[in-house]
Amino acid sequence: MPNVSLVDVGKLSKPATVLVEKISNAIGIVYEPRRIKQKAIAEAEASKTKALMDLEIEDIQKRALNRLVTEEIKKQENIESITEKSFSSLEDNATPEDIEDDWLSNFFDKCKLISDEEMQKLWAQILANEANSPGKFSKRTIEFMATVDKKDAILFDKFLRFCWYFGGAQPLIINYENEIFENNDISFSDLMHLDSIGLINFNLPQGFRKEVMIDEIAIFYYGRQLTLNLNNVNKNMVAIGFVNLTKIGTDIAIVSHPNIFKIGIVGKEYIDEYYHYIVEKFYKQKIILSEPIANKIYNKT
Repeated sequence: MPNVSLVDVGKLSKPATVLVEKISNAIGIVYEPRRIKQKAIAEAEASKTKALMDLEIEDIQKRALNRLVTEEIKKQENIESITEKSFSSLEDNATPEDIEDDWLSNFFDKCKLISDEEMQKLWAQILANEANSPGKFSKRTIEFMATVDKKDAILFDKFLRFCWYFGGAQPLIINYENEIFENNDISFSDLMHLDSIGLINFNLPQGFRKEVMIDEIAIFYYGRQLTLNLNNVNKNMVAIGFVNLTKIGTDIAIVSHPNIFKIGIVGKEYIDEYYHYIVEKFYKQKIILSEPIANKIYNKT
Protein backbone atom coordinates (compact mmCIF):
# COMPACT_ATOMS: atom_id res chain seq x y z
CA MET A 1 0.00 0.00 0.00
CA PRO A 2 1.50 3.38 -0.95
CA ASN A 3 1.97 6.12 1.62
CA VAL A 4 -0.41 8.99 0.99
CA SER A 5 -0.82 12.29 2.71
CA LEU A 6 -3.37 14.78 3.92
CA VAL A 7 -0.85 17.59 3.51
CA ASP A 8 -0.74 19.79 0.42
CA VAL A 9 3.00 20.41 0.23
CA GLY A 10 2.68 22.91 -2.58
CA LYS A 11 0.96 25.52 -0.39
CA LEU A 12 3.22 25.42 2.67
CA SER A 13 5.57 28.08 4.02
CA LYS A 14 9.28 27.37 3.77
CA PRO A 15 9.67 26.27 7.44
CA ALA A 16 6.68 23.94 7.05
CA THR A 17 8.02 22.52 3.80
CA VAL A 18 11.40 21.87 5.44
CA LEU A 19 9.65 20.24 8.41
CA VAL A 20 7.69 17.94 6.08
CA GLU A 21 10.88 16.98 4.26
CA LYS A 22 12.65 16.36 7.56
CA ILE A 23 9.84 14.13 8.83
CA SER A 24 9.73 12.25 5.52
CA ASN A 25 13.45 11.54 5.69
CA ALA A 26 13.41 10.64 9.39
CA ILE A 27 10.44 8.29 9.55
CA GLY A 28 9.85 7.29 5.93
CA ILE A 29 6.55 9.04 5.28
CA VAL A 30 5.98 10.20 1.73
CA TYR A 31 3.89 13.40 1.51
CA GLU A 32 1.95 14.06 -1.68
CA PRO A 33 -0.36 16.90 -2.71
CA ARG A 34 -3.88 16.69 -1.31
CA ARG A 35 -5.45 16.63 -4.78
CA ILE A 36 -4.32 13.03 -5.44
CA LYS A 37 -5.23 11.71 -2.01
CA GLN A 38 -8.63 10.25 -2.92
CA LYS A 39 -7.28 8.54 -6.02
CA ALA A 40 -4.36 7.11 -4.09
CA ILE A 41 -6.59 5.78 -1.33
CA ALA A 42 -8.95 4.23 -3.88
CA GLU A 43 -6.03 2.52 -5.60
CA ALA A 44 -4.68 1.35 -2.25
CA GLU A 45 -8.05 -0.09 -1.23
CA ALA A 46 -8.38 -1.89 -4.56
CA SER A 47 -4.87 -3.33 -4.22
CA LYS A 48 -5.61 -4.45 -0.68
CA THR A 49 -8.87 -6.14 -1.70
CA LYS A 50 -7.22 -7.95 -4.60
CA ALA A 51 -4.37 -9.12 -2.40
CA LEU A 52 -6.81 -10.51 0.12
CA MET A 53 -8.82 -12.27 -2.56
CA ASP A 54 -5.70 -13.80 -4.06
CA LEU A 55 -4.50 -15.21 -0.76
CA GLU A 56 -5.67 -18.69 0.09
CA ILE A 57 -6.02 -18.04 3.79
CA GLU A 58 -8.67 -18.49 6.41
CA ASP A 59 -11.33 -15.84 7.00
CA ILE A 60 -9.94 -15.06 10.43
CA GLN A 61 -6.54 -14.35 8.88
CA LYS A 62 -8.13 -12.08 6.31
CA ARG A 63 -9.92 -10.18 9.06
CA ALA A 64 -6.67 -9.85 10.98
CA LEU A 65 -4.86 -8.52 7.92
CA ASN A 66 -7.69 -6.10 7.22
CA ARG A 67 -7.56 -4.86 10.82
CA LEU A 68 -3.81 -4.37 10.58
CA VAL A 69 -4.13 -2.28 7.42
CA THR A 70 -6.93 -0.20 8.96
CA GLU A 71 -4.85 0.44 12.09
CA GLU A 72 -1.85 1.55 10.05
CA ILE A 73 -4.00 3.95 8.04
CA LYS A 74 -5.32 5.47 11.28
CA LYS A 75 -1.81 5.87 12.66
CA GLN A 76 -0.76 7.58 9.44
CA GLU A 77 -3.73 9.92 9.63
CA ASN A 78 -2.88 10.82 13.25
CA ILE A 79 0.75 11.54 12.35
CA GLU A 80 -0.24 13.77 9.46
CA SER A 81 -2.96 15.55 11.42
CA ILE A 82 -0.50 16.44 14.20
CA THR A 83 2.07 17.55 11.63
CA GLU A 84 -0.41 19.79 9.83
CA LYS A 85 -1.64 21.32 13.10
CA SER A 86 1.94 22.34 13.90
CA PHE A 87 2.34 24.55 10.81
CA SER A 88 0.53 27.61 12.18
CA SER A 89 2.94 27.82 15.14
CA LEU A 90 6.15 27.60 13.11
CA GLU A 91 8.23 30.77 13.25
CA ASP A 92 9.81 32.28 10.15
CA ASN A 93 13.28 31.54 11.53
CA ALA A 94 12.46 27.96 12.54
CA THR A 95 15.14 25.37 11.79
CA PRO A 96 13.33 22.03 11.56
CA GLU A 97 16.26 20.64 9.61
CA ASP A 98 18.21 20.66 12.90
CA ILE A 99 15.78 18.36 14.73
CA GLU A 100 17.46 15.05 15.50
CA ASP A 101 16.11 12.12 13.49
CA ASP A 102 15.98 9.99 16.65
CA TRP A 103 13.87 12.67 18.35
CA LEU A 104 11.39 12.72 15.45
CA SER A 105 11.20 8.93 15.30
CA ASN A 106 10.50 8.75 19.02
CA PHE A 107 8.00 11.63 18.83
CA PHE A 108 5.88 10.03 16.10
CA ASP A 109 6.18 6.57 17.60
CA LYS A 110 4.57 7.98 20.75
CA CYS A 111 1.90 10.17 19.15
CA LYS A 112 0.71 7.94 16.32
CA LEU A 113 -2.13 6.58 18.49
CA ILE A 114 -3.37 10.05 19.50
CA SER A 115 -6.66 10.76 17.74
CA ASP A 116 -8.30 13.17 20.20
CA GLU A 117 -8.43 16.63 18.64
CA GLU A 118 -7.34 18.58 21.72
CA MET A 119 -4.51 16.20 22.55
CA GLN A 120 -3.33 16.37 18.94
CA LYS A 121 -3.12 20.14 19.27
CA LEU A 122 -0.86 19.77 22.30
CA TRP A 123 1.41 17.32 20.47
CA ALA A 124 1.46 19.67 17.48
CA GLN A 125 2.59 22.55 19.68
CA ILE A 126 5.47 20.43 20.96
CA LEU A 127 6.51 19.61 17.40
CA ALA A 128 6.33 23.27 16.35
CA ASN A 129 8.32 24.45 19.35
CA GLU A 130 10.98 21.81 18.74
CA ALA A 131 11.21 23.00 15.13
CA ASN A 132 11.48 26.60 16.29
CA SER A 133 14.23 25.73 18.77
CA PRO A 134 15.66 22.23 18.24
CA GLY A 135 16.72 20.53 21.46
CA LYS A 136 14.09 22.28 23.62
CA PHE A 137 12.07 19.19 24.49
CA SER A 138 13.67 16.13 26.03
CA LYS A 139 12.72 12.56 25.22
CA ARG A 140 11.60 12.32 28.85
CA THR A 141 8.91 14.92 28.18
CA ILE A 142 7.77 12.97 25.11
CA GLU A 143 7.65 9.76 27.16
CA PHE A 144 5.47 11.52 29.72
CA MET A 145 3.14 12.90 27.05
CA ALA A 146 2.59 9.37 25.75
CA THR A 147 1.24 8.31 29.16
CA VAL A 148 -0.83 11.34 30.15
CA ASP A 149 -4.57 11.00 29.68
CA LYS A 150 -6.96 13.74 28.64
CA LYS A 151 -8.37 14.12 32.16
CA ASP A 152 -4.93 14.95 33.57
CA ALA A 153 -4.21 17.29 30.65
CA ILE A 154 -7.41 19.21 31.38
CA LEU A 155 -6.56 19.40 35.09
CA PHE A 156 -3.07 20.74 34.36
CA ASP A 157 -4.57 23.24 31.93
CA LYS A 158 -6.75 24.56 34.77
CA PHE A 159 -3.76 24.68 37.11
CA LEU A 160 -1.74 26.78 34.65
CA ARG A 161 -4.22 29.63 35.07
CA PHE A 162 -2.33 30.33 38.31
CA CYS A 163 1.04 30.70 36.58
CA TRP A 164 2.88 33.97 36.04
CA TYR A 165 5.86 34.97 33.96
CA PHE A 166 8.39 35.47 36.73
CA GLY A 167 11.71 34.87 34.98
CA GLY A 168 9.93 31.92 33.35
CA ALA A 169 6.65 30.10 33.99
CA GLN A 170 6.07 30.30 37.74
CA PRO A 171 2.95 29.20 39.64
CA LEU A 172 2.04 31.47 42.55
CA ILE A 173 -0.07 29.52 45.02
CA ILE A 174 0.82 31.23 48.28
CA ASN A 175 -2.07 29.77 50.28
CA TYR A 176 -3.50 26.67 48.64
CA GLU A 177 -6.42 26.66 51.11
CA ASN A 178 -7.78 29.96 49.79
CA GLU A 179 -11.24 29.55 48.27
CA ILE A 180 -10.05 31.20 45.04
CA PHE A 181 -8.39 27.95 43.99
CA GLU A 182 -11.32 25.73 44.93
CA ASN A 183 -13.71 28.10 43.15
CA ASN A 184 -11.59 27.74 40.00
CA ASP A 185 -11.46 23.94 40.06
CA ILE A 186 -8.10 23.39 41.76
CA SER A 187 -8.24 21.57 45.09
CA PHE A 188 -5.67 20.24 47.53
CA SER A 189 -6.15 16.73 46.13
CA ASP A 190 -5.64 18.07 42.60
CA LEU A 191 -2.29 19.54 43.61
CA MET A 192 -1.29 16.26 45.25
CA HIS A 193 -2.24 14.40 42.06
CA LEU A 194 -0.27 16.73 39.78
CA ASP A 195 2.70 16.23 42.08
CA SER A 196 2.31 12.44 41.97
CA ILE A 197 2.38 12.31 38.16
CA GLY A 198 5.44 14.57 37.91
CA LEU A 199 4.10 17.89 36.62
CA ILE A 200 4.62 19.95 39.78
CA ASN A 201 6.46 19.85 43.07
CA PHE A 202 4.01 20.44 45.94
CA ASN A 203 6.22 21.27 48.92
CA LEU A 204 4.53 21.12 52.30
CA PRO A 205 4.91 22.67 54.79
CA GLN A 206 7.98 24.77 53.88
CA GLY A 207 6.96 26.18 50.53
CA PHE A 208 9.32 27.81 48.03
CA ARG A 209 11.19 31.09 47.86
CA LYS A 210 12.57 32.68 44.72
CA GLU A 211 15.82 34.65 44.81
CA VAL A 212 15.78 37.78 42.68
CA MET A 213 19.21 39.26 41.94
CA ILE A 214 17.94 42.78 41.20
CA ASP A 215 16.00 45.23 43.37
CA GLU A 216 13.16 45.73 40.91
CA ILE A 217 11.56 43.25 38.56
CA ALA A 218 8.49 43.21 36.32
CA ILE A 219 6.37 40.08 36.43
CA PHE A 220 3.33 39.31 34.28
CA TYR A 221 0.06 37.49 34.74
CA TYR A 222 -1.20 36.58 31.28
CA GLY A 223 -0.10 39.91 29.88
CA ARG A 224 -0.84 42.15 32.88
CA GLN A 225 2.27 43.66 34.39
CA LEU A 226 3.13 44.02 38.07
CA THR A 227 6.46 45.60 39.06
CA LEU A 228 8.03 44.44 42.32
CA ASN A 229 10.48 46.55 44.33
CA LEU A 230 12.45 44.33 46.70
CA ASN A 231 14.46 46.91 48.68
CA ASN A 232 12.60 45.95 51.86
CA VAL A 233 12.84 42.19 51.32
CA ASN A 234 15.55 40.25 53.13
CA LYS A 235 18.16 39.04 50.62
CA ASN A 236 15.65 39.59 47.81
CA MET A 237 13.96 36.28 48.65
CA VAL A 238 10.32 36.28 47.58
CA ALA A 239 7.87 33.73 49.02
CA ILE A 240 6.11 32.23 45.99
CA GLY A 241 3.98 29.61 47.70
CA PHE A 242 3.93 25.85 47.86
CA VAL A 243 4.18 24.85 44.21
CA ASN A 244 6.89 24.78 41.55
CA LEU A 245 6.79 23.34 38.06
CA THR A 246 8.98 20.38 37.23
CA LYS A 247 11.00 20.38 33.99
CA ILE A 248 8.27 18.34 32.31
CA GLY A 249 5.62 20.67 33.70
CA THR A 250 7.52 23.68 32.37
CA ASP A 251 7.85 22.09 28.92
CA ILE A 252 4.13 21.44 28.71
CA ALA A 253 3.28 24.90 30.08
CA ILE A 254 5.28 26.49 27.27
CA VAL A 255 3.20 24.78 24.60
CA SER A 256 -0.22 24.60 26.21
CA HIS A 257 -0.31 28.13 27.66
CA PRO A 258 1.92 30.36 25.50
CA ASN A 259 0.05 33.42 26.85
CA ILE A 260 2.07 33.05 30.06
CA PHE A 261 5.00 34.46 28.10
CA LYS A 262 3.13 37.20 26.23
CA ILE A 263 3.41 40.76 27.52
CA GLY A 264 0.78 43.45 27.11
CA ILE A 265 -2.13 41.33 25.88
CA VAL A 266 -4.30 40.00 28.68
CA GLY A 267 -5.01 36.35 27.90
CA LYS A 268 -8.33 34.55 28.31
CA GLU A 269 -6.85 32.58 31.20
CA TYR A 270 -6.64 35.75 33.33
CA ILE A 271 -8.59 35.60 36.62
CA ASP A 272 -9.04 39.10 38.04
CA GLU A 273 -9.86 38.00 41.60
CA TYR A 274 -6.74 35.86 41.71
CA TYR A 275 -4.57 38.70 40.36
CA HIS A 276 -5.63 40.98 43.23
CA TYR A 277 -5.13 38.15 45.70
CA ILE A 278 -1.47 37.93 44.65
CA VAL A 279 -1.10 41.72 44.83
CA GLU A 280 -2.27 41.58 48.45
CA LYS A 281 0.07 38.70 49.31
CA PHE A 282 3.08 40.56 47.92
CA TYR A 283 2.10 43.70 49.75
CA LYS A 284 2.08 41.76 53.01
CA GLN A 285 5.65 40.65 52.26
CA LYS A 286 6.59 44.37 52.27
CA ILE A 287 7.18 44.29 48.56
CA ILE A 288 6.45 47.70 47.04
CA LEU A 289 4.11 47.43 44.09
CA SER A 290 4.12 50.01 41.33
CA GLU A 291 0.79 48.84 39.88
CA PRO A 292 -1.66 51.73 40.47
CA ILE A 293 -4.32 49.39 41.80
CA ALA A 294 -1.95 48.16 44.49
CA ASN A 295 -1.24 51.69 45.70
CA LYS A 296 -4.92 52.51 45.70
CA ILE A 297 -6.10 49.48 47.65
CA TYR A 298 -3.26 48.54 49.95
CA ASN A 299 -1.21 51.69 50.67
CA LYS A 300 -3.17 52.63 53.78
CA THR A 301 -0.39 53.87 56.08
